[in-house]
Amino acid sequence: MTGYYDYVLGLIPLALFGLTGTLHVAGLGVTQAVPIAAGVAAGIVGHALFVNGPVSEVAARTVESAAAADPRSNRNPSAPVDAD
Repeated sequence: MTGYYDYVLGLIPLALFGLTGTLHVAGLGVTQAVPIAAGVAAGIVGHALFVNGPVSEVAARTVESAAAADPRSNRNPSAPVDAD
């Protein structure tokens, strides 16, 4: 089953080669077309990493959620945690 990141991996070379070729055929020089296509590919990678970043299925437990889950806990969740 293909997911978002499979499409991203397919779009990177498509943006580099396809957009470079399209811009070159449209009249831009190769020295102009390659950086434009690379910028688009970098934007795709940036979106995949930072906007729609990979996250695990299990949400990480924070101090507040751990304290709320344990009714016996009377600790202040904003207090520093002792490392010992």
